[in-house]
Formats: sequence, structure tokens, C-alpha cells
Amino acid sequence: MLILACVAILGGLAVFQDSQLYFPDRPPLASVVAEARREGLVPWPDAAGYRGLLAEPKAPVRGTLLLFHGNAGHAGQRGWYAGMLNRQGVRVVLAEYPGYGPRAGKLGEASLVADAAQTLDLVRRQFPGPLIVAGESLGAAVAAAAAREADADALLLITPWDTLKNVAGHHYPWLPVGWLLRDRYDSVGNLAGYRGRVAVVVAERDSIVPAEFGRALFATLPEPKRLWTIPAADHNDWWGRVDDAWWLTVTRFLLGSQESQP
Repeated sequence: MLILACVAILGGLAVFQDSQLYFPDRPPLASVVAEARREGLVPWPDAAGYRGLLAEPKAPVRGTLLLFHGNAGHAGQRGWYAGMLNRQGVRVVLAEYPGYGPRAGKLGEASLVADAAQTLDLVRRQFPGPLIVAGESLGAAVAAAAAREADADALLLITPWDTLKNVAGHHYPWLPVGWLLRDRYDSVGNLAGYRGRVAVVVAERDSIVPAEFGRALFATLPEPKRLWTIPAADHNDWWGRVDDAWWLTVTRFLLGSQESQP
């Protein structure tokens, strides 16, 4: 009976994990679009086929950045990326996941990664020129997996992990997380064959994805690569500790010789 009880508990934890990994907000499309337009963003590729939000820079376009957000909220809550990057002449597409915001769909690694690869392909076809695929936290893992499936010139991985198993083991050391996890999000494995430029950004005092996991991922990557550590930053406040000069340095590295000329 004890063994059966343990099996039942572990099985319940496996089923329960989606609610611990995914925290979507589900506002209606009209609300998302109205708020986005107030911030200078438009639905992409359009409202009927909504997959995210688009922000075009006023300056000559140096390249495009496709962002996959973290595990909470929805894409419309990341409008500040557009403000920062548009000033650098970078077009921004804020991708939305299935099951987040107004988008229907199933949560889970297979669903998110397959959809991300489709989004990446659409962006590539619509916007010729240099393409940076970026992700924050969970989104960094999605970006890494999508880059394996589709074409990306460069990757920007913000507060990433090496593997979800290692982060889960850090937070739940008493659980056999290797047995329980359905979603693996193994960024080390997914980037094993990637040869583009990679920038890794870690928050020095990250309490959710400790910086050690981002550094471990960085150590496995080939050149060209760069690591930025944001001093005194936690997981969700790093962006308030960087400025336009920092973003210019990062985008110059990522765009490199591929940078579009006006």
C-alpha cells in the first residue's frame, strides 16, 4: 500500500507540473490589441491570425528581434522591449505562445516549440535581413529549441537555464525530478549544433533561475559568444538595470557583420 501511495503521489506531481511551469494570462484579443496600440504596437501578422505584436523602429532598420517571453503573463506585457530596441533601430516581434493571451492551444514543450518554429519561419519570410531570436527564462529554452528547427542568425538568451531538470532539482532537491518532468527543455542539447552568435545574460542575484545555470549553458557554447552579468539584479528586475548603451553593445555583437545597411 505504501508503494502504491508513493506512486500515486509521484504521478499526481507529474500531472501537476504544468501549473508550476506555465502561468498564462488570457485576456481577450480586443483588450490586447487596444492596449498594444496605445504603446505603439500592432497585432502580428494581423488581428485575425494573431501570433504576437510588432513594433517598427522610426530609425533605419538594422535587423529584427523575435522575442519569446517568460512563463508568466502574455506577450503584450513585454512592450518595454520594443521601446528599448526600437531606439536601436531594431524591429521587434513579441511572439505569443499557444494557450497564452488570446491564442488557443495546448501548453507544453512540444506545442510551444513547434509553434515557435512556425513563428520564426514566418518572421524570416516577412522580414528579410538579420534575425536575432531572443528569449527570457522559459522563453530562452523555447528560443534555443526553435533555433534548432529553423534558421536564426543569432540568439539572445536572457536568464536562461542549461536544463529544466537542473533548475527543478535546485528548487525541489527532495524530488526525483528526472523521473517526473514531462517537459525537458534541454538547452544544452538543443544548441549542440548551433553555430551562430549567442549572447547569454544572467542576473547576478537571480532567485528563480540562479546565474550558475546560465553560466553552465554558456560554457557549453562555441564561439562567437558573449556573457553579460547584470550586477545586483534578480530574475524579474534585470531590465531596469540596463540602459540604451548596454542594448547597443549587445545588438552590435549579435548583428555583427550581418547588420543591415540603411
